[in-house]
Amino acid sequence: MEKALSQAYDARMHVLNEMEKAIKQPNPELSPFAPRIVVIHVKPDRIRTLIGPGGKTIRGIQEKFAVRLNVEDSGKVTIASPDENACQQAIDMIKSITEDVKPGSLYLGIVKGIKEFGAFVEILPGQEGLLHVTQIHSEYIEQVTDILKEGDEVLVKVLEVDNFGKIRLSRKAAIEEKAAQIAAERDGPEDTPSEEPLSV
Repeated sequence: MEKALSQAYDARMHVLNEMEKAIKQPNPELSPFAPRIVVIHVKPDRIRTLIGPGGKTIRGIQEKFAVRLNVEDSGKVTIASPDENACQQAIDMIKSITEDVKPGSLYLGIVKGIKEFGAFVEILPGQEGLLHVTQIHSEYIEQVTDILKEGDEVLVKVLEVDNFGKIRLSRKAAIEEKAAQIAAERDGPEDTPSEEPLSV
C-alpha cells in the first residue's frame, strides 16, 4: 500500500509539472467563446418592463442573443450565455430597456403611432412618450403627417416625466438644442478680451 501511494504521488507530481510547463498561470479572462453566467441588477419597478406583456420582451432577448435569463423580484437578473459577445449584447439591451428616462435629455426615437393631437415616439425599448403637435415644429403645422409618419426616426427632447410616468417630448426643442451644440462646436470658445491697459 505504501509503495502504491508513493507511485500515485509521483505520478500526480509529474502531471502537475507537465501542466505548469504548458501554462504557468491561469488565464486572467475567460475565452470569448467560453460559456458564462453573469449577474446584473435592475430596479425592481422596471422588472415588468423587462419581462414585457406576456413575457414577450424577455423571450425576444433570449431568442435574439441565444441566452437564458432569470429575473428575481429583487431585481437580480442572471444571464447564461454561450459566448462573451452575446452576453454583452444582452446586457446592453437589458440596460436600455430598464433605463430611466431623463428629463432634459435628447433621444433618437421611432414614431410608433400618429394621432390628430400628436405622435407617440418610442425613445427606449418599451418606453414611449407623447410628441404633441405643437412641439413638432417651430412653425404652425396643420397635421402631424405633414412632418412625420409611422416608422420615422425623430430626434426628441424629454420635457417632463410626470408622477404617473407619462413622458412629454419636443422635437423643436431638440432641434434648437442640437443646432446650438453644432454652432458652439463650429465657433469654438470665444476669445477672452485682453486685460492689458490701452495706450493713450
